[in-house]
Amino acid sequence: MEHWELSAREAIRDLVARYNANGDSGRFEQVLELFTADAVMELPDGPRSGLEEIRSIFTGVRDKITQGDPSRYLRHITGTHQIDLIDETHARGRCYFLVLTRVGLDHWGRYIDEYQAVDGEWKISRRRVITDGRSPASLYGA
Repeated sequence: MEHWELSAREAIRDLVARYNANGDSGRFEQVLELFTADAVMELPDGPRSGLEEIRSIFTGVRDKITQGDPSRYLRHITGTHQIDLIDETHARGRCYFLVLTRVGLDHWGRYIDEYQAVDGEWKISRRRVITDGRSPASLYGA
């Protein structure tokens, strides 16, 4: 394995961790910095293209989950992160996620990602979010 491969893998792992930590903390500007300008995020209800549409995902979840109650929270946990490097500026990845809220395990699923290095920084260029299941008490509803 070449040095650039190790560096890319670690940067991509950090990218995914920052996505969840910043999103869970409501730091949406920092989350948006993790995406390419033309990124696409695919959700079960359809894709969102570009940073402004992606921002609306996060602000919509914040508004739905908190409903003015700061005791409501989200904590994303990712695992089994598989990273496939295509070349020095492109990669694909997939990992599982679990989401904890005040109800406990709220929902879970997978991220299917495409990554791109832009000016030496790895970013998410495409993310497909697949929800595999949810608790009957999920704050996200059915």
